[in-house]
Amino acid sequence: MNAGRTARERARAELTAGIKDAARRQLATVGADGLSLRAVARELGMVSSALYRYFPSRDELLTALIVDAYASLAAAAETADEPATEPRRRLRTVCAAIRCWARSHPHEYALIYGSQVPGYRAPPVTVESAACIPLVLLGIVRAGWIADQTGPADPTAPADRSMSPVLTGQLRALAARFAPELPEPVLASVLMAWTQLFGMVSFELSGHLVGSVDPSGDFFGYAVERMADLIGLPPSGTGSR
Repeated sequence: MNAGRTARERARAELTAGIKDAARRQLATVGADGLSLRAVARELGMVSSALYRYFPSRDELLTALIVDAYASLAAAAETADEPATEPRRRLRTVCAAIRCWARSHPHEYALIYGSQVPGYRAPPVTVESAACIPLVLLGIVRAGWIADQTGPADPTAPADRSMSPVLTGQLRALAARFAPELPEPVLASVLMAWTQLFGMVSFELSGHLVGSVDPSGDFFGYAVERMADLIGLPPSGTGSR
């Protein structure tokens, strides 16, 4: 009985993976807007009613693809990370891995960082998956900051006057949840670096750098160094700030 259940579970897992693989091939040809359960079923030689037992709707299939894409990107970033090395080198390596993944998976990248799919409403599980990447970057900064500081940031310290009360409150809420030792300006710099990183990758994949800094590898490397400066990571080969 147990062996039978295991065989059924294995067959279900294999068919689920096959459905998602077929759906990814559709992403490459018709994009997320054109994803069709009927077309996926047709490619796999299944009747639509059988596929619905695995993914009852197009949105559930899209959600599975989005979660898988975030997990794959996070795995690439985490695998590239070298916690024992200096923070600036870690940042370089992780950013390069993210760019490499995006260039190798352009359609999956577009699914998670491109335009919203009309009619699709992302469930909370996709938000949780999306958080993995900025948390990798935040972990690099936290490691460098903790090594240089003696304790958590003082919550009573004067706020940066250039920040609005709304932004200060948002950053304090994020700090309380993820990095209580980081002052608000440092956390703001991490958020700026995160958005700049994916802005550069998106521009490259969309062809917006053609005619300016294409190929863009050198520009990307230069920008990552400036991002590290913005965050306050010490130069390579030095100790603390």
